[in-house]
Amino acid sequence: MARTGMGSTGGKNGAAGQFFLATLLLWLVSVVFEIVFNFRTELIWVICGGCFFELVNWVVRSWLSRDPLFVNTSVSLLHSIITSASVVFILLNQCLAKGLEEMFDHSELVGGTWKWAYPALCFSCGYFAYDQWDMLQYRLYSGLIPSILVHHLVLLVCFTLALYRNVTINYLILTLICEMHSIFLHVRKLRRMAGIRDSNTALVQLEWVLNWTAFVFARCIPHILITVKLIKDAHKFGKGVELPLALFGMMGMNILNVGLGMDLFHAFRRERSNIRNQENSNHEE
Repeated sequence: MARTGMGSTGGKNGAAGQFFLATLLLWLVSVVFEIVFNFRTELIWVICGGCFFELVNWVVRSWLSRDPLFVNTSVSLLHSIITSASVVFILLNQCLAKGLEEMFDHSELVGGTWKWAYPALCFSCGYFAYDQWDMLQYRLYSGLIPSILVHHLVLLVCFTLALYRNVTINYLILTLICEMHSIFLHVRKLRRMAGIRDSNTALVQLEWVLNWTAFVFARCIPHILITVKLIKDAHKFGKGVELPLALFGMMGMNILNVGLGMDLFHAFRRERSNIRNQENSNHEE
């Protein structure tokens, strides 16, 4: 997922880290319990996801760079690519098999499970657990209440409860469309870390076009449409926790999207300002 922040130290951040580490361990115990004692073997994909990205982390750290932020961002880029391809494949497969109208019917989104959707969601759930651990291990977060750790905790809770109860799996697959935008966020961060910061090049300008396009069409619009769909179909939900949890999760995602959009705008304006300053400097010479 998209993230900001660098390593930090201090008592307050240490306390935050201990809290989120404790919640991560509780989550792991819960998943292992479900697999071992309740024979939920389909949840093994969660463990596979976590182990796979931990392995990729080791490969990047061993062969490319030992910088924790570079390693973390590289693994996150791979997750975004894999998840985006998986979501597109699942949606196209279902569209061809059932058609759009049946695909987005309330009963299908809440009670049904599209082919490959369950293991894909498990795999991403495993990634978020890995990523939470990696950021805690190398302190890749900042602030008294690190937003990225809160974001991952909320996702782990929502995803895991849905996987346990086998409900709203398809809704959650739709939310993962945003990983298409995360690809460009990670590419931008890696590009800057590699020292490629000339904003006047055609490649960087193309990157910004794709970044903004994906932000609107792969993140903002899908999440807004999902929220509208939830509100529109609210009366069709039962009395369980599905609707409150879904609305809470989407509210959080939409708030994060606003913050992310502001960060993107400030970064874009800063790079444009650097270009103007460079051009003025060249004219003066």
